[in-house]
Amino acid sequence: MENTIIQYVLYLAIVIALAIPLGNYIGKVMNGERVFLSKILLPVEKLMYKFLKIDGEEEMTWKKYGVSVLSLSGLSFVIVFAILLLQGILPLNPEGLKGVSWHLAFNTAISFITNTNWQAYSGEVKLSYFTQMVGLTVQNFVSAAVGIAVLFVVVRGFIRTKQEGLGNFWADFTRIILYILMPLSLLLSIALVSQGVVQNFSKYEKTTLLEPIVLEDGTQVTQQVVPEGPAASQIAIKQLGTNGGGF
Repeated sequence: MENTIIQYVLYLAIVIALAIPLGNYIGKVMNGERVFLSKILLPVEKLMYKFLKIDGEEEMTWKKYGVSVLSLSGLSFVIVFAILLLQGILPLNPEGLKGVSWHLAFNTAISFITNTNWQAYSGEVKLSYFTQMVGLTVQNFVSAAVGIAVLFVVVRGFIRTKQEGLGNFWADFTRIILYILMPLSLLLSIALVSQGVVQNFSKYEKTTLLEPIVLEDGTQVTQQVVPEGPAASQIAIKQLGTNGGGF
């Protein structure tokens, strides 16, 4: 009992200690202020604006901001839906998994663009590396960034009562991914890899059990299939993405 209490207290202390500097950092990022990563990431941010032909300084009305959110979400749905359906002919599929049914693809795509991430299947059994990485994991970032951006635009709505502009969705979205989600996921991925979490593109491995398992029909199971893949990065991104939507 004492160990449990100590763990909870220690956990809360760490969360509170990290929340203050991280909160200040996120606030500066969302206000467009310089942070310690600006020297590295600011050129990348500007390059993205130039490539996408975005004016990062433009102040959007609530209508334009809302349309931008819905436009990106709609595009994300189409991309994830297509990847799930066409999985069988896409790369990074060492197990030769076929595309999922249209209704499962529809449900999964809707789930991931709304940051609920509901899955009616085991990812290792049903989805290829490509689908998990380019489809669902990317969407973990995108939907989380959209959620955080919407949170901040609501806050701005309360603060800027006498101003028309509520910020720029595309600038908010870009900064959230570049300055917040990517650095945090990288640190978490490295931590997971250091603890032995799998990070590769190898085929699934078959391992021999130390002791056979006897099923009800008398059949003995002597081997188990162990999934491989870029697990560390996906776990890190999923944790930040799923929880990031409500940060």
